[in-house]
Amino acid sequence: MAFQTYSLFVLSIIMISFGHVENRLNLLQLQTDIDKLKADFNSSHSDVADGGPIFTERLSSWTERNEKRIILSQIISMYLKMLENTDRSKAHIRNISEELHTLKESLSDGSKKIEDLKDLTQLQMSDLKIQRKAVNELFSVLQKLGDTSSSPKRKRSQFQRLCKC
Repeated sequence: MAFQTYSLFVLSIIMISFGHVENRLNLLQLQTDIDKLKADFNSSHSDVADGGPIFTERLSSWTERNEKRIILSQIISMYLKMLENTDRSKAHIRNISEELHTLKESLSDGSKKIEDLKDLTQLQMSDLKIQRKAVNELFSVLQKLGDTSSSPKRKRSQFQRLCKC
């Protein structure tokens, strides 16, 4: 039962966060389709609760809208990958897949950002050429970091000057 609530919760967050819920009936249809998918996967099996949730726990640390787009894009990709190996002749699987593909398209910028992060992890920082390039970019990177970290302070101080409280 917890898995049922969990999967609807994840899909609901994804859809509501990005304005893809035209009306409650769409979500209710998805709930019905998800219930059928749960039966296909025998998700009431006792091992489902082992180790806690796999997606919803990760969502809680991503608070900004743009951050959520990144993680949700990856989560949707995982669901789509999982559904690739299912019986596509079933209407409920097609409906869920179509909805996920629509959501994935709306999060395409999140997918690009995921690829950027993956590319960064693949950099060979022991390579002398990469080290040279990195050193040349260090000041610019630190400037950008300074710009992003000081902008909230700047906004607050500007507001305090304007406000005659």
